[in-house]
Amino acid sequence: MLWRLIWTYLRPFRGKLAAVVALQLVGVTCALLLPRINAAIIDDGVTTGNTAYILKAGSVMLAIAAIQAVCAVCAVYFGAGAATGYGRDLRAAIFHHVGSLSSREVGNFGAPSLITRNTNDVQQLQMLVLMITTMLVMAPISCVGGIVMTLREDASLSRLLIVAVPLLAGSVTVIIARMVPQFRLMQPLIDTVNRVLREQINGMRVIRAFVRESSEAARFEDANAALTRVALRVGRLQILLWPTVMLVFNLSSVAVLWFGGHRVASGAMGVGQMTAFISYLMQILLAVMFATFMGIWIPRAAVSADRIGELLATASSVLPPQQPVAPSGTRGLVELSGVDYKYPGADEPVLKQIDLVAKPGEVTAIIGSTGAGKTTLLDLIPRLVDATAGAVRIEGSDVREIELEALWSRIGMVPQRPYLFSGTVGSNLRFGKPDATDDELWSALATAQAKDFVEAMPGKLDEPIAQGGTNVSGGQRQRLSIARALLRAPSIYLFDDSFSALDLATEAKLRAALRDTVKDATMILVAQRVASIVDADQIIVMDGGAIVGRGTHAELMRTCPTYAEIATSQEYVAKAAA
Repeated sequence: MLWRLIWTYLRPFRGKLAAVVALQLVGVTCALLLPRINAAIIDDGVTTGNTAYILKAGSVMLAIAAIQAVCAVCAVYFGAGAATGYGRDLRAAIFHHVGSLSSREVGNFGAPSLITRNTNDVQQLQMLVLMITTMLVMAPISCVGGIVMTLREDASLSRLLIVAVPLLAGSVTVIIARMVPQFRLMQPLIDTVNRVLREQINGMRVIRAFVRESSEAARFEDANAALTRVALRVGRLQILLWPTVMLVFNLSSVAVLWFGGHRVASGAMGVGQMTAFISYLMQILLAVMFATFMGIWIPRAAVSADRIGELLATASSVLPPQQPVAPSGTRGLVELSGVDYKYPGADEPVLKQIDLVAKPGEVTAIIGSTGAGKTTLLDLIPRLVDATAGAVRIEGSDVREIELEALWSRIGMVPQRPYLFSGTVGSNLRFGKPDATDDELWSALATAQAKDFVEAMPGKLDEPIAQGGTNVSGGQRQRLSIARALLRAPSIYLFDDSFSALDLATEAKLRAALRDTVKDATMILVAQRVASIVDADQIIVMDGGAIVGRGTHAELMRTCPTYAEIATSQEYVAKAAA
């Protein structure tokens, strides 16, 4: 999975990768030439006192060093460009894939895990790509070239490589092997920290209301401490790497000086040759060290690649149609026939044999106890989830046969939890219609009973809105969400308990305005209060995932005990409150 992910999203940067390889070939060649020229300066210039030769060879050495530096900088530049581009494309692919998933798959992964996979996990792969372009290409070239040059300098002394290289590779490998299991523990722990922190930020008011600050702080401390313990274990192992590498480097240099000194004394090799040999040995060991260091990043990136691959391999349960059809029936007509919905792994369906017809120009209300399946039923219409049995039809066509964009363009939905994006009042409203004029915005706000409080804002349509709409009240958030849906002027409106935060007077005005404004559209609303639906053309009563009553308010009061019980209990509560 790791290498497949890397190759798939790194393919567009083949030009930069080719440039990196070419530049590193030139750079390594220069690095291999420098010790040889330096040896010649020492043996042929310094020992003989040939100043002209020293200046000439030194000039060549400086020129080669300059070329090496330029190649190194350019290779890192192109390598970093390829790595950052790879990270950008991979993040974009994950983002678009998550956007194509249904609510079921998004819920299975959870928001904290999805955020971690698109940030921290992608960063691990991006760092590995950077390491590959800057180290993995250079290391084998430098290692092979260094071995050839050491053999050329002194074949007998080159036998030290048989000890030094395995010693370095083996010691570093042992340390890395102990780090790999810790890396596999880190990513889920990062997920946990993100999840706890997200819950505490979103639930801050609840935490304070129930005076749970200390217990929540302890819960975060536990999650943070677990991650810290693993990170410290990794850190302790990492700090062993560099001393180990330096120990092997220094021992190797001492061995070369010891054995090489005897060969210099016997005249078997020159001082310059021994200096060059040490330089080539260091290049070989550095190449081995870089290649071994990849062992740190590869296992960690492999864990991240598995997590990203798992996400990208998850297919949405809501698939676009192979041969889409254009609805040609009555505009806004919604029909559900024998619909069941069952969550994966559940014993019982949450919706059972739902038959429903919602006509344009009418208000269809759905009421029932908590957990009766009202929201799930509403989610079937825009295909946020697909029915496991039966059919959902819009304007005469099965929703599974309609192009998703065409389906969604016919629907204006206000969810149970209205969400506003960071920006302004105007930018949030134009989310429903990007080219809407200011007059259209004010008209939608007036219908949604939001015009007064928006006019009272200092910035009016340009008033800033915080992420999630946290700087406006719950009722204002609902009315702005309703205005956003109205702006699209769809043929079907879905209101999922969208009046719950409004007072009765404001709600009555809103429902009256909606009847006048969207009188030709189909309106389906889920409500908890009987007062919100008393004048609906059709009321659907749900209990335990099934429809147990259907009719107007007056009819249901006579024929449906469940509805009568709900209405009576709410009347009792209202009288008690009065």
